[in-house]
Amino acid sequence: MATSMTPKAGAPSISNVVPLRASFLPRHREYLMRWLEAGSCMGLCDIDVSSRSENGAIEHVLIWVRENADPAYLLRPEGMKWVLIDNLRDHRLGAYQRFEAALYAIRPVLPCGATVAA
Repeated sequence: MATSMTPKAGAPSISNVVPLRASFLPRHREYLMRWLEAGSCMGLCDIDVSSRSENGAIEHVLIWVRENADPAYLLRPEGMKWVLIDNLRDHRLGAYQRFEAALYAIRPVLPCGATVAA
């Protein structure tokens, strides 16, 4: 007897679709620390890398600058891009293919292609 591949009404939907999302890799953390150190003379003060769950998935990176006590920028993965937000004005500044390009948009203190191996 042949079985039907059509889901029945009211049956739970099973999906094989895995959403793609940019990941915060060890090379990103190293680049972020180098970028922060290089940018200290240009007003970069501190960063906070926040995970959203026990599995360590990164929800966002907050960036403080000398001029403000509150975090000035928020950087988060969205799909396969990194979204940069002006955290003080809650304004989206852009979406970048590479994590390094988003940091470069904030302060161009390292060459945009200066990545390190993971």
